[in-house]
Amino acid sequence: MSTYNFHGNINGPANMGDHGRIDITHGLNLEGVIQLSEGLLEALRAEYPVLVRHGEIIRGALAESEADGGPPNRGRIRSSLETISIGAAAGTSSLTFVQQLMHVLGL
Repeated sequence: MSTYNFHGNINGPANMGDHGRIDITHGLNLEGVIQLSEGLLEALRAEYPVLVRHGEIIRGALAESEADGGPPNRGRIRSSLETISIGAAAGTSSLTFVQQLMHVLGL
């Protein structure tokens, strides 16, 4: 524990570690994210059929979120995106969609 005396008000923004990430439950266009996931599925079917299952997991988590109104299962989505990014080569559409989804979801 630090004993440093700040000499004044130490209140700051509550989102210090947020760094501009968008919370899926506050302002993210879920419909747009679902469209990205559908683009990822199309790219996977064309480029990496063996990875389609992971794209379906992502799409399923987003559909579940859309149906119940809650946030998607970020752990499942992150895990599937990481698996796809390991298997997809640089410069492919599949990897581009993965990067876009990671950015939009703040993963």
